Amino acid sequence: MTPTPNEPPAAKPTPWRLPVIRYRKVILIVTALLAIASGYYCTQLKFSFDFEQFFPKGDPDLAFFQEFREEFESDDNFLLVALVRREGVFDSTFLNRVHNFSLDARGLPYVTQSQSLTQISYPVKTPFGITTVPAIARNEPARYADNRERIMEDERFVNSLINKEATALVTFLKTKDMLTLDESRELMAAVDSSLAGHDFAEVHMLGRAYFQVELVDMQIREVVVSAIVAAILVAIILFIVFRRPAGILVALTSIGLGLLFFMGFMGATGRELTAIAALYPVLMIIVGTSDVVHIMTKYIDELKSGKNRSDAIQVTIREIGLATLLTSITTAIGFATLLTSRITPIRDFGINAAVGVVIAYVTVIFFTTSCLTYFSREQVERIGRGQVFWDRLLARGYQSSKRHRLITVGIVTFLIFAAFGISRITTNYSIIKNLPRDRQVTTDFQYFERELTGFRPFELAVITKDDRPVQDFAVMQQIAAVEDYIKAKPFVQAVASITAVYRGLNQMESGNRSEAYVLPDSERDYERYRKLAQRAPQNAINVLVSKDGEKARITSRLRDIGADSIKTFGNNLDRWIDQNIDTSLVTVRQTGTGLIVDKNSEYVRRSLLMGLGIAILIVSALMALLFRNFRMLFIALVPNVFPLLLAGAILGYLGIELEAGVSIVFAVIFGIAVDDTIHFLSKYKLVRDKGYDREQAIEITFRETGKAIILTSIVLFFGFLVMLFSIHPPSVTIGLLISLTLASAVISDLYVIPILIRKIL
Repeated sequence: MTPTPNEPPAAKPTPWRLPVIRYRKVILIVTALLAIASGYYCTQLKFSFDFEQFFPKGDPDLAFFQEFREEFESDDNFLLVALVRREGVFDSTFLNRVHNFSLDARGLPYVTQSQSLTQISYPVKTPFGITTVPAIARNEPARYADNRERIMEDERFVNSLINKEATALVTFLKTKDMLTLDESRELMAAVDSSLAGHDFAEVHMLGRAYFQVELVDMQIREVVVSAIVAAILVAIILFIVFRRPAGILVALTSIGLGLLFFMGFMGATGRELTAIAALYPVLMIIVGTSDVVHIMTKYIDELKSGKNRSDAIQVTIREIGLATLLTSITTAIGFATLLTSRITPIRDFGINAAVGVVIAYVTVIFFTTSCLTYFSREQVERIGRGQVFWDRLLARGYQSSKRHRLITVGIVTFLIFAAFGISRITTNYSIIKNLPRDRQVTTDFQYFERELTGFRPFELAVITKDDRPVQDFAVMQQIAAVEDYIKAKPFVQAVASITAVYRGLNQMESGNRSEAYVLPDSERDYERYRKLAQRAPQNAINVLVSKDGEKARITSRLRDIGADSIKTFGNNLDRWIDQNIDTSLVTVRQTGTGLIVDKNSEYVRRSLLMGLGIAILIVSALMALLFRNFRMLFIALVPNVFPLLLAGAILGYLGIELEAGVSIVFAVIFGIAVDDTIHFLSKYKLVRDKGYDREQAIEITFRETGKAIILTSIVLFFGFLVMLFSIHPPSVTIGLLISLTLASAVISDLYVIPILIRKIL
């Protein structure tokens, strides 16, 4: 006679026993020692941020850029300091403060050059030779009107060293190339100290050193806040679930130890926390909570069935421990697929998260099970109406899972909804959407975007052919043509090249009229200027022309118009060059930090699909080993496609750019969503092996595993919503996406899997 759900067959003898109770004291002592060591190594944690982290490794444009940078210099080796006077900058007291600060800045650490309008002079040709006059006569207010008129007509200064309203002057600080975080901190501390001594009412800054310091401080804040908020949230959820101090204490201690061990591992191995480090505490707490809830729920159920603690923990480890091991492996695989990315922070996140999942599992399987053996069911869970509530909820859920037609209509509707949303996904990444909310660094960035040059570097490499020198007149004409073309674009600012030397000399010869700032028309005039140019400081020329004289750079900065928009501009520029530049004389190639970082959008799409494909293949292999049934393999994979589709649809509908940070969402979703699927199907297989028929096995699985799935999904949903407290916009996006999609995963597991089992098996 076939057993019924209320009369299970006699349990088979346990094939193996893990002697948890015998060694529990040893396990707890070892855990305590590891906790002390981890606490020490947490003090050794390293944080880092620089744009080089986001360079796609192995890209040919990256190799060219690195060679280009060796010949010239970095394109982000600057710190811009905007000194604002809302009433206007032409005030003698303000001008002298700006001048004094600019002079003092020359002595700041890692500053190699300082320049402001108060230090600049115009060359003037006189009967006695060439002399200079200051652009601003600081101590002669009567000349301010003339000074202002000339300056505001000069394209070299407007938006670069003074804004169009003449309410801000910029001091340009050139810094050492490739500043480290410690060097940036030292520089910024010195800048702040110097500014405080000159009493400016309003200051805005922009540059590599400033970004490094502010964004690393943001990372530290994010890690601390996310850990605290997630811990509080999980504590509340655990209180609702278990209602007993002992149960809550065991669960929280297990979760906390997992996080501590992980952070200790990061510190001990010298691994750096990068821009997406805020996800680590949330991830560890959430993964640990999921494992703990599954283990504790099963242990309580076994105690409720009448088993003693020893037998209950053995069954828990054998059934849930194995399923949790499989889920940990699949989650780790999901993260490890990020190794396919060419972007270092994403690869590091993948391997670190995979290790973290394993650490969380080992902590739970040893520490949590050892602790639980000290407590009875009454000590870890409050017995009352809660179980009646769950019995009724799961019974109704099981009955509704039989409504195949309604569920099928829902699936089809969802697929149409998701397909349209996914078609709207964009990769138009912009810097502003990655800066912290309501912070000075973001306010400063917006100020420069609105009032001055913006930040994104855009460089062009000009390489001559047939050993022609860059300063050959025909070559200079080609460079000037390209420069004039990009200057005409409203989002291109601060354009500079070697032609500036000859444009300036031509302007001098024409009485410093603004319209004369052009390359001379005749080669004769050009050669005459070339002799004059040889008297100019060579340091200024060396950053624009290579030592061999056969390469030049056109440097500029772009508004933050988005990666896709900049790519369109670049494509249009390449076409214009092909049609208008004499390519028998020169080759013009785009390069620079901005171009390399923007290429991430292309690699994000490729690595995302490749990574998910690899994850699905590996998980499929594991499923095949576990279930030894192709149809079960299909059932295991299908429900986990829906959360991925929903994530893509949300990106499309909300207009969220698919950029480097957001791309990790899909690996996280797949890695975690597959957990509950494995728990459900593993339980189903165990029940079937005991002799129950298909429908009875579905009902028992729904009733016993459904509670743990719902509880862990609630924890996951609210746990990742912790990211809404982040001041880092991509972290908020990641938290929202993961929460919503993992909430959909529980629906997929509890309603799609039963239908597939009934239809296929």
